Amino acid sequence: MFDVKTKVLVVDDMLTMRKIVTKIMRELGFTDIHEALDGEEAWAKVQAGNYGLIISDWNMPKCTGLDFLKKVRADEKYAKTPFVLVTAEAESHQVAEAIKSGVDQYVVKPFSRDSLKMKLESAHKKCATRISA
Repeated sequence: MFDVKTKVLVVDDMLTMRKIVTKIMRELGFTDIHEALDGEEAWAKVQAGNYGLIISDWNMPKCTGLDFLKKVRADEKYAKTPFVLVTAEAESHQVAEAIKSGVDQYVVKPFSRDSLKMKLESAHKKCATRISA
């Protein structure tokens, strides 16, 4: 699992969802959690900060989570940042597009604390393998 001191960015246009994810992350022991309300704000924060994990909604105005993921992956400085997409969309073509774009894990709403924790553990393993390769 990620070190609980990891700097986390939670991105969602819905305040309620940001608060739910932030609450779960705090329950899991994380202490350095930041929020953004869309992909544009998140991209500005990524460029200004040093995040070790991004958890982003897919469907947002201005810049979707998928577009935000593509920006992160296209920039060599941030390309290896662990990225988890959270969405209500579970169609296979969308999952495939997210995987093709470099997402580390994909969480379908609604989700529980345990299911998010499991996805984070899986993302951590995937990223550890990618970094050591």
